[in-house]
Amino acid sequence: MSYNFSDFEVKMDKALQHVRQDIGSLRTGKASPQLLDPVMVEVYGTRMKISEVANISATDPTLLVVSPWDKSILSAIEKSINIAGLNLNPVVDGEIIRIAIPPLTEERRKEMVKILHQKIENGRVMMRTVRADAKKEIEAMKGEAGVSEDDIAADVVTLDKKFQEKMDELDSLSQHKEVDLMKV
Repeated sequence: MSYNFSDFEVKMDKALQHVRQDIGSLRTGKASPQLLDPVMVEVYGTRMKISEVANISATDPTLLVVSPWDKSILSAIEKSINIAGLNLNPVVDGEIIRIAIPPLTEERRKEMVKILHQKIENGRVMMRTVRADAKKEIEAMKGEAGVSEDDIAADVVTLDKKFQEKMDELDSLSQHKEVDLMKV
């Protein structure tokens, strides 16, 4: 009997997806709808993500356009973007909001890379925790009927191999985002 790795792989993929979303909000100096992911809008008596109340598009590398589905919440969206701490200046233009994305300074790019490394390290910690839990489950199979010491050793080797593949994927993600951040 061998350990079922499907649960491990699902948890690792969730951790990777979390990191992807987390670093997606890091500004690279070019307009991307994901920049507004952290913005929550106070509308209809509740807080909603901006993507739930408006269409967000990057019309060119330096401009985001936010088109609310309900034009009456235009000012609420503008206010939410202003207070989100993203250093963006929304401008209401008729029934849409235009957001010019200023180019990043060299110093700000380096700050962003530091933040990126912190987020990647948090991802590594999550993934190590998932690995540690899976290893405990594998080692807990010791003494069960039909499970030999060789089976456990083989499962641990397989676990480490799968873990390393996911860590390599995380490193690749980090390198691509760093290149993106430092690109002028």
